[in-house]
Amino acid sequence: MPYPPNKVNVLLVEGIHPVAAEMFRGEGFEVTSLAKSPAPSELKEMLRDTHVVGIRSKTELTAELLAAAPKLATVGCFCIGTNQVDTRFARRSGVPVFNSPFSNTRSVAELTIAEIICLERRLTDKNRQMHEGVWDKSAEGAHEVRGITLGIIGYGHIGSQVSVLAESLGMRVVYYDVLPKLAMGNARPLRTLNEVLEMSDVITLHVPATAQTEKLIGAPQIARMKKGAYVINNARGSVVDLEALAGAIRSGQLGGAALDVFPDEPAGKGETFSSAVQGLNNVILTPHVGGSTEEAQQTIAEDVCSKMIKFLRVGSTTGAVNVPEVELPDPPRIPSASPKVQPHRVLHFHDNVPGVLSKMHGAIAELGANISAEYLRTHEDLGYVVLDVDPTDGIGVLERLRTIPETIRVRMVW
Repeated sequence: MPYPPNKVNVLLVEGIHPVAAEMFRGEGFEVTSLAKSPAPSELKEMLRDTHVVGIRSKTELTAELLAAAPKLATVGCFCIGTNQVDTRFARRSGVPVFNSPFSNTRSVAELTIAEIICLERRLTDKNRQMHEGVWDKSAEGAHEVRGITLGIIGYGHIGSQVSVLAESLGMRVVYYDVLPKLAMGNARPLRTLNEVLEMSDVITLHVPATAQTEKLIGAPQIARMKKGAYVINNARGSVVDLEALAGAIRSGQLGGAALDVFPDEPAGKGETFSSAVQGLNNVILTPHVGGSTEEAQQTIAEDVCSKMIKFLRVGSTTGAVNVPEVELPDPPRIPSASPKVQPHRVLHFHDNVPGVLSKMHGAIAELGANISAEYLRTHEDLGYVVLDVDPTDGIGVLERLRTIPETIRVRMVW
């Protein structure tokens, strides 16, 4: 059945920007916004009657939680990553997962540049001394960033933005990425990670959390770096071995570090944080705020909400990370016509095997209905077809399509 506006329940957790709630309420949806992520047991209960859920990076949507949400139509990750969601289970449930992979790019890049300058000038140590009443006016260990070599690991949207900003300040930029990437400005790609490590005064990481990137920077990699070099990690907490990093800073092999992400992070504001790198000189620690500017959070909210609303209202899956992407036109409308002559739009997720469309066409033909438009995309094990069906018994169409064995999920948007 279509979702009447006042029957769509939206749950937003982790302090998502208020513009998200405004956009959903503007569609007539019921919205619940929470500043923190609920405990799994509480979240499980809340999801039972939820059609739309929006999360950030701390909330884990496991298969168990998704299975407890029979009404869930779509998930929005109001951040870059989606590894906190079991996207495979959501996929096999016909639940598109949307994110905003580019909206906080500038914010993270600016933080990285600020940290490079702070580390090179040892500003955190100077700041701490001043607060302790110590006046130490000295140039020892302080350097300009002009002329240093910045090594970027991961030259995607954020890494390339860092590259542009760094060059504007006079830094030399080298980078390594597992895929060929077009260099921005005078940046130079190197063939191996080790080459970047050996050449750079500062290493900054901008890679996803995968099995291949876990502890990408550990003791062997640190040993290859220049003595006194710096490590910056604004990517994912799993990519740096913090014990090895702490040991290298204490020994003087590294001159310091800046970390915005950690393997284990508190669930919310005010909770206790502990790390092996706490208390070390010239180490900047921030609580996963790389993308936490008001500008970025508003842009993320607008981006993710617009994708989710378009899916709910029209059926478009453009921007989804786990289902085939289908971009759809707005519904055809006949002015002053009776609702009985308006077409129905049906969304159908199904196993990607031969013969499914034939079964769907046959079932609809048996009801005496005509398909006026059809949109289909398949990917791996999943197919997604959208049908505009000329006026008929919409409920009857849904019931017939549900009887097809390969059907995963079917609903009508109007």
